[in-house]
Amino acid sequence: MSAKVTMYSTGVCPYCVRAEALLKQRGVQEIDKIRIDLDPVQRDLMMERTGRRTVPQIYIGQTHVGGFDDLAALDKAGGLMPLLQA
Repeated sequence: MSAKVTMYSTGVCPYCVRAEALLKQRGVQEIDKIRIDLDPVQRDLMMERTGRRTVPQIYIGQTHVGGFDDLAALDKAGGLMPLLQA
């Protein structure tokens, strides 16, 4: 796995936990977590970058995957592994 995974998250976020679990099941060793609850500047950057306010917001490399539902749908459609291996 070589693609960098970045996840905007908060301390208490069940969907962040589920997203992390799914990514780890798919072999992701390291997730760069950006805690927007601890850093309001990062929250603003996330909203500017993604156009969304909810967490998690997941990037694989430069590709914005979206939230947990988007990640799970991508995985189900067979698109997650190729993206992670890019």
